[in-house]
Amino acid sequence: MIEKTVRVQIESGLEARPAALFVQIASQYESQIYVMMEDKQVNAKSIMGMMSLGALEGQEVIIHAEGKDENEAVEKLVEFLTSHKE
Repeated sequence: MIEKTVRVQIESGLEARPAALFVQIASQYESQIYVMMEDKQVNAKSIMGMMSLGALEGQEVIIHAEGKDENEAVEKLVEFLTSHKE
């Protein structure tokens, strides 16, 4: 199990298009991946779940992964949240 806290650095936050790209990346991994923000926890492979978070630029989220490729999954998702340009 691995968890990492990251600050969203996407100008529009995790609205429709960035959320869809995030889910595409998460879906490439076998690990179970969840994103937590405040009191919500959603499946990172669910577009509806990710959009329901409503994460805005500057907000912190926790990425939690468990499985054989958990390290790579978290690394790629953190990279997406901190360097994605629209």
